[in-house]
Amino acid sequence: MLVIKEEVKKALEEGRAVVALESTIIAHGMPYPENLETAKAVEAIVREAGAVPATMAILDGVLKVGLDDEELEYLATTKEALKVSRRDLPYVVSEKKSGATTVAATMIMAKMAGIKVFVTGGVGGVHREGEKSMDVSADLTELSKTSVAVVCAGSKSILDIGRTLEVLETQGVPVLGYKTDEFPSFYTRRSGHPVDFNMDVKGAASLIKTKWDLGLEGGVLFTVPIPEEHELDAEEIEEAIQRALEEAKKLKISGKKVTPYLLDELKRVTDGKSLKANIELVYNNARVGSQLAVELASLE
Repeated sequence: MLVIKEEVKKALEEGRAVVALESTIIAHGMPYPENLETAKAVEAIVREAGAVPATMAILDGVLKVGLDDEELEYLATTKEALKVSRRDLPYVVSEKKSGATTVAATMIMAKMAGIKVFVTGGVGGVHREGEKSMDVSADLTELSKTSVAVVCAGSKSILDIGRTLEVLETQGVPVLGYKTDEFPSFYTRRSGHPVDFNMDVKGAASLIKTKWDLGLEGGVLFTVPIPEEHELDAEEIEEAIQRALEEAKKLKISGKKVTPYLLDELKRVTDGKSLKANIELVYNNARVGSQLAVELASLE
């Protein structure tokens, strides 16, 4: 059920750095052709840093660790790919369907393959008014039990970041900031909430290795602020989010449909600036995440 691309398999056998990449950002997170261009550019950034990229997806029921150009093109253009989290994996595999992996599903597949570092845009979390709806991303639970380091730009500002961090603390997940004391908020560098530990790449790699050497199962969240030159205005983003949330309620949009709707609305009201920021932060995460993978491989 698990097929590892030959390039990835060889790198793992030789103990070289491999970086896992998710595919929801390709199939559901961005429009075509930006999604395909971004996916290929991220893989190139990973290679430039001395690591091997392994983009994850499920194709015709097969768990694919590493995709070729044709498979990337399919994910970027198809409307048939399901959004796959932990809950959905057995259904998609047993029914031989195709799907794009979320943070949780990518972590699971990375662990199966033996990949220790995973780069994404932002992790899921507790949704606003989550105390009423109980809408909490499976990403947080996955981080508590699957031993993969996740590199991201924090959580999207459409979420309740304070409650998201509380859940991560309860689950025992270390939240690191890349040269920052403050948890980044995806489009902006600040959220008003602290990280657990301010660290550079070497410190993060050492902490991650030590955690697992101690037998402490579960992931580590390494948060990387968006570069200053690509940061959006926090007030403008917050106003847009509030309007989009009110509209989503009126339209009775809920569950996994909320995030894509809100992101589309943000793109519209910011005249595409949110999409550009999203792309740039993913590139930045790939640079830092690849450095982390290389450092961790050298420690191993």
